Amino acid sequence: MQDGNIAGKRFFFVGVGGSGMMPLAMILAGRGASVAGSDRGLDQGRVPAKFADLEAKGVALFPQDGSGITSTEQIVVASAAVEDTVADIVAATRLGCPRMSRAELNAALFNVSQLPIGVAGTSGKSTVTGMIARILHDAGMDPTVMNGAVMKDFAGADRPFASALVGEGAPYVSEVDESDGSIALYTPRIAVLNNVSLDHKSLEELNNLFGDFIAKAGHAIVNADNPDAAALAMRVPRERVTTFSLGGEADLVARDVVEEPFAVSFTLNGESVRLAVPGRHNVANALAAIGAALAAGVTLPAALRGISAYTGLKRRFDVIGTADGVTVIDDFGHNPDKIAATLATLHAFPGRLLVLFQPHGYGPLKTMRRELVQTFVDGLGVDDLLVLPDPVYQGGTVSREVTSADIANDITISGGNARHVAERAAAAAHLVANARPGDRIVVMGARDDTLPLLAAEMLAQIDRRDKVS
Repeated sequence: MQDGNIAGKRFFFVGVGGSGMMPLAMILAGRGASVAGSDRGLDQGRVPAKFADLEAKGVALFPQDGSGITSTEQIVVASAAVEDTVADIVAATRLGCPRMSRAELNAALFNVSQLPIGVAGTSGKSTVTGMIARILHDAGMDPTVMNGAVMKDFAGADRPFASALVGEGAPYVSEVDESDGSIALYTPRIAVLNNVSLDHKSLEELNNLFGDFIAKAGHAIVNADNPDAAALAMRVPRERVTTFSLGGEADLVARDVVEEPFAVSFTLNGESVRLAVPGRHNVANALAAIGAALAAGVTLPAALRGISAYTGLKRRFDVIGTADGVTVIDDFGHNPDKIAATLATLHAFPGRLLVLFQPHGYGPLKTMRRELVQTFVDGLGVDDLLVLPDPVYQGGTVSREVTSADIANDITISGGNARHVAERAAAAAHLVANARPGDRIVVMGARDDTLPLLAAEMLAQIDRRDKVS
């Protein structure tokens, strides 16, 4: 698919509100395509502001009942999670509409761009993508960006869900997904590999996918502190790799790291850098973004200015507010690495943690059970409290072999303080009732865009409780 052929083409997105679908719809609409879509969340009345924003961008919305698919000229885009029995897919099959997966469409746009920059790794993809976006934007390179999260730097009243940028410049920056193997579709000029750790696939599968990805790149930016990533980098010719590290041996080394509750600073090549996001993991993310920017031709001073201006992503250690001395944080943590990074960042400073973790599916619970339990056992303090509602479920068939109750029980047996409260609102109410000044409440989970609304409501409940008392 050539960029020139997009204008005037007709696309229909099944699940247009999804974190990977919405930015693609925005990019296509911004490039002159005719874009329409449906979403189960729209039919259920969830997060109406998101769908209003899509309509404002020119995306026509339909119920997910097949009524929006009427012509063989429509290219029907759906993620792998959409089942063939969904009415829109039935309609597309009946008409014989051309079909593309979300990843196939994104990879087509990515691969024909002049400067495709792909961000891979088990954790940190969205953050590094957002950081690169800020650096390249500030450097005047006018990138197109496909992110799975809302970038605060580009959000505003006219675009509250800024998970995409539609630029005129050469760079196309995108996070690429390993969970479904679609990373194999991408041919990057610049490839970032943050880390390799257990999530949706075995480590052997992940290493094969990530190894192939960076081998195709003209230049790879690789985390030397991650053993698997560092080993994969050894297979790429040295002149095509930039490594980064926190204090170790690498091309880009962060030193003198100083953590703050909601920020972190370090030095790079003798220059002081302060990030407006916390945690040592974000120092690593910043090094990855700087490395990618340098490979794209940005000067180091410009890269440091851009990274210092970066303000973060929605749902990535997103401080919702403080009431009655209790700070509420919304976080995307859903796999062991992400959860461990957030807990470590919070435990760098005093205060009890009250964690609501909503698993993002029954399948991941089965895959990650042992590692997930160990992460919480290691990462929670003796006074902390973890509450697990049932996993997010938005329809379809699913095997429920491992449940939230199993995880809570495993953690309790191992000495942790965890409990299962099936209904999410009740789980949230339990934490609100137990919160006291100095506590941090953290809402964790993925694949559910109502979690930020839950975090905001918990803050409001604490605020009302304070005023009543």
